[in-house]
Amino acid sequence: MGTYDDDTLPLQPPIRLPATAELAAAVRAAPLAVDLLRPSGPAPLDESEVAGALRQEDDEEVLRVWADLCRRRLGEEHLLRVVRLFLGREAAGEPPAELFALGLVRPAEPHVLTPLGLWAGRQMIAEVTGQEIPVMGSLATEDATALLHGLRSYPERERLEELTGWLATRERGKAAQEIGAAIAEASPLGRAIGVELLATDLGDEGREVLDGLLDVPRLGAVIGARLGRDDRQPTPDEIAWVLVDMAATLLEFGGESDEVIESVGMGMEPDDQAGTIALLALGDHPWTERVLRVFIDRHPDGQVSAAARKALRRLHGLAHARR
Repeated sequence: MGTYDDDTLPLQPPIRLPATAELAAAVRAAPLAVDLLRPSGPAPLDESEVAGALRQEDDEEVLRVWADLCRRRLGEEHLLRVVRLFLGREAAGEPPAELFALGLVRPAEPHVLTPLGLWAGRQMIAEVTGQEIPVMGSLATEDATALLHGLRSYPERERLEELTGWLATRERGKAAQEIGAAIAEASPLGRAIGVELLATDLGDEGREVLDGLLDVPRLGAVIGARLGRDDRQPTPDEIAWVLVDMAATLLEFGGESDEVIESVGMGMEPDDQAGTIALLALGDHPWTERVLRVFIDRHPDGQVSAAARKALRRLHGLAHARR
């Protein structure tokens, strides 16, 4: 399958899906499935296999077979059209008849994806972009690492709803400790979410965990910067790491390049920005190269982009020396 025609797909908000049994029932009610299940029976062997699976009680197998059938029947062009409908980027017009036959699009105007279409679109986006779009309620049984990863694209209300479900089977103090342990290894955006959860949603237990992390090198500096803690300023060795982590949070979410640039530049003149950029190579942050490439490719001032290229060369040199 080809690639989606945007350079980068920003993180997508969570969707709500019915339970597996309801999705399987929607498959069996799709017009094509009804045809396949008629007593006369389908002639081609592959369709006979699909019909056989639809008659079984294994809902997971029904969905697996239907996903395979969607890939075969739609082809690349129509699969990408489902992706565009999912993202709300499809131009007005009549969708292909195959989308109706497979139960992916509602037959009445306006033509939008059915719950089965959302389920299929989510799978297709994962195949096209590698992005796993979260499903509301699916994080309740996951550990804190998966929780922070999954919550990266949640709007505030949905985030609180998902967190409430996650906390339902956990003691609050232990949950706060689990999140605190996870933020060190989380991605920049996941780390930012973890800090916010501990600071605002987990009460005194969360704030106590954050206080205990302030002395941790780098992590404590990021926490102090995010919370505006005057009692935890970054050391000179930590400044580059904090700047990259803050910029990478925007980059990971899919923010515009000017937002990323502004988060590091902080309104400074080009001379000062170039000096700050030169420091980034010293921070050894795993997202340093990605942040520097934004400055190389998108910064309007040649002096700053040149400083970013020099910093990237230095970063590569330091990485080689550490081997």
